[in-house]
Amino acid sequence: VQLQAYGGGLVQAGGSLRLSCAASESVASLNVMGWYRQAPGKQRELVAIITGGGSTNYAASVKGRFTISRENAKNTVYLQMNGLKPDDTAVYYCNAITRIFTTYWGQGTLVTVSS
Repeated sequence: VQLQAYGGGLVQAGGSLRLSCAASESVASLNVMGWYRQAPGKQRELVAIITGGGSTNYAASVKGRFTISRENAKNTVYLQMNGLKPDDTAVYYCNAITRIFTTYWGQGTLVTVSS
């Protein structure tokens, strides 16, 4: 599975961005897709996941501000980020886990939130 993430950029605090992750195969066939992020000097952390059945889960730090969704017809998963904070600054990575539990990563996309 190849994953192409895009949509990052520079935004002021309180602003919004939408990240997209285009997969090379049907996102509905994948077990789980998700977004992770890694800030400078910190470990990579889970941001949000969506299962093949459509269930979602979020990190406590983004719950209520970020929304993960998918568009099966476009084999794409999105991360809508609202109310961005400087602490959200990080490289965001798209992740996919297949039904045989193989994990794939996309290249990162940088999100910078200025105060």
